[in-house]
This record gives sequence, structure tokens and C-alpha cells, in this order.
Amino acid sequence: MSKKYILKIDSEHCKGCELCIVNCPKRVLKLSENINKLGYRYVEIVDISRCTGCGRCYLMCPDYLIEIYEEELK
Repeated sequence: MSKKYILKIDSEHCKGCELCIVNCPKRVLKLSENINKLGYRYVEIVDISRCTGCGRCYLMCPDYLIEIYEEELK
């Protein structure tokens, strides 16, 4: 069985520090062109299919705004 990963990012509270972006080995994340309610460009997902679930983005986020879920594919 293979696995699929789901990332949830609280984009309304993201300050766009980019720590998750630079630490993602598969380049799954990028900085949005849009601005959130705090006035920051926030992080968004580029291609979730490349995510390996390594958790680096989760570990690097200083505000704990990223969650990773694992789904088993049959």
C-alpha cells in the first residue's frame, strides 16, 4: 500500500517567515502572492503529490500552523 499526505496550513495566521519553505526537501510549499488578514504573504501548497510526510515543515513552523495527516491508499 502507498501513502498519501495531507497538509493543512493555517494561512490566516501565517507570518510568511518561509522556514517551512526552505526546509522542504521536495519543494511542496511556496509563498503566496496574496495577503492574509495579518498583512503577510502566507505559505501555500504547490504540489501535494510530491510530499513525503517528512515533517520538516511542521517542525520548523515557529507558530505551529502546519498539520500533516497520513492516508493509506488501497
